[in-house]
Amino acid sequence: MFALAIHGGAGTIARASLSPADELLYRAALDAALSMGYNLLRDGAAALDAVEAAVRSLEDCPLFNAGRGAVFTHDGHHEMDAALMSGHNKLAGAVTGVRQVQNPIRAARLVMEKTEHVLLGYPGADELALEYGLPLQPTEYFFTQHRYNQLQEALREGRMRLDHSQARPAPVAPLDEPDTFVGVADPNWKKGTVGAVARDQHGHLAAATSTGGMTNKRYSRIGDTPLIGAGTWADARCAISCTGNGEYFIRAVAAYDVACLMEYKALSLEEAARIVVQDKLAPVGGEGGLIAVDAAGNITLPFNSDGMYRASRVEGGEALVAIYKE
Repeated sequence: MFALAIHGGAGTIARASLSPADELLYRAALDAALSMGYNLLRDGAAALDAVEAAVRSLEDCPLFNAGRGAVFTHDGHHEMDAALMSGHNKLAGAVTGVRQVQNPIRAARLVMEKTEHVLLGYPGADELALEYGLPLQPTEYFFTQHRYNQLQEALREGRMRLDHSQARPAPVAPLDEPDTFVGVADPNWKKGTVGAVARDQHGHLAAATSTGGMTNKRYSRIGDTPLIGAGTWADARCAISCTGNGEYFIRAVAAYDVACLMEYKALSLEEAARIVVQDKLAPVGGEGGLIAVDAAGNITLPFNSDGMYRASRVEGGEALVAIYKE
């Protein structure tokens, strides 16, 4: 049975924060990305092709923090990360800090298929994309007024903003814990890191994740998305794509931990994912969630925040699209 799940970010997504018109836009974007990947799987495509196509669709949509619509760094440009992994052979590719590649997920696949490496950073990743003819875009392509306004507010406050949180007081963090800074966010801010996981008709699994990172980030900060095992993982048992506060997902090696719980404790996908998201991440402040699929085509979409943009579909079933905690 083939299956596909996608996400567009998790966080404090209250029903009152989206107008009916905006909610329709998000649901339509999720449904379009889901349909793109699902149709490929239905026609016999590989899981890797399906997750790349679904993520590319979300990268091209300015509603999400990936590709076009990515957030701004402190210096006023974009630093985008992406990764993908093929489960049956454990091949993986990732890029971090790319600035001109229209679809960072395509650059990540180039790293996997055209180099001997797993992770490339800027400027080398952009150079690789140029060498193989991937579409590059000027800075203006990635600009959205909404994201620019976010940066200006974050600069005034003198702090980074997590794209996955909103409407909460800004705590004063100790100097040795800078990653705990969270700003007071506009309830209409767009979100979030995007990802996809799939099982194809051959039983192969794959995962892909893409993000623009944090608003007002400095020092070339890298989150969990391009780190294999932290925000992205696929093997013969499961495929995982994470979204949330990246520092916590890195420390927990969250995506790989799901696979480990399945392998070493013989847990089901659903139970393993629940333990990681609810029992390990939530108690230490790791807000977010993940999407996952196992070798049998079972899907789970756990999150510990108020909402997560998500959609899924299994062979012969209806598309399920959701935003809020049900």
